[in-house]
Amino acid sequence: RIDIHHHIFPASLGKAALSVKMGWETPKENLPWSPEVSLRAMGKLLVKTAVLSLPAGVPAGPISEANRAQAREFNQYASRICADHPGRFAFFACVPNLLDAKGNWPSMTFALNELGACGVALSSSYGERADARYIGDDVFDPVWEELDKRSAVVFLHGAQIPSSTPYPHPFLGIPVVEVPNETFKAAAHLVVTGKKRRFPNIKIILAHLGGSTPFLAARVAALSRHMGCLLTHEEILEDFKSFYFDTALSSEETTLTAMKNFVSPDRILFGTDFPGTERLGYYSCSPVPPFNHLCDLHSRQHRDCGVVHPERRRVLRERSRPTGTDHARERGSAAVSMMPPTFTDIG
Repeated sequence: RIDIHHHIFPASLGKAALSVKMGWETPKENLPWSPEVSLRAMGKLLVKTAVLSLPAGVPAGPISEANRAQAREFNQYASRICADHPGRFAFFACVPNLLDAKGNWPSMTFALNELGACGVALSSSYGERADARYIGDDVFDPVWEELDKRSAVVFLHGAQIPSSTPYPHPFLGIPVVEVPNETFKAAAHLVVTGKKRRFPNIKIILAHLGGSTPFLAARVAALSRHMGCLLTHEEILEDFKSFYFDTALSSEETTLTAMKNFVSPDRILFGTDFPGTERLGYYSCSPVPPFNHLCDLHSRQHRDCGVVHPERRRVLRERSRPTGTDHARERGSAAVSMMPPTFTDIG
């Protein structure tokens, strides 16, 4: 299986302090993070390949050369990890502040073409307070246009930013209650603005089963139409169902039941959110009759799956590269040239 949602915590990130600020406690045994920490967990979960990404919103800060350098350094670091562990890791490219028109596309192009990134990780919004823009804002259209030309894979994760009010309880920090809803708001923004329909070649993966997406999509369809959205009720629901959804920290029976009734199995991808929590058993969930195909770690049919359905490999097959361009392979980047068969063997 492929773990599509697997974070990387470089030492320079200061993850322990960052987690406390957001109301989250990363298990001490997972820090300091290293590829070996992930490989141990992957062995227990029978994960063949983990797709690495930074936590959403990193690198943080205003538009600057330092922000661009942070993104570039992470992508180079992730590419080296892939080269050092052939077939075990791939990565989603980190990008600078997406409002940085000068820096974001060169950074993405370098990561996709030269470093072998299999897609791009984006946050639900960029900027702060009144200057914040959700991902469907017109200002980001040039980025979406280029990603659409590439038939790119986008990993969309809710922003880990404080809301206007403090989180209500220490057990209800930003990652618990804010992040999933930020993912939903970003998805809804792409749908009602028509961007999901306008850029149909981009394969967008929503973290954590899209947060509240399966529960609120119908509400958005009804009320957005009422408020003047040009899309019909049916078109809005259709666009919501065109996303992919990963199971990271969302594999309880009730949640999976909702997803089963919302999208077809080929839209559900396996993800863990490691190393965010120590509960390895939670990542795989307990076998529940309708979901044995998701949960059975020993199933030969699914052992090498990154997702929970044979269509899994279609999501990453393009490797976010224009036709005829294969610089990463020519340069010997293990992140792509040593990509495991499950990324390329299309059924």
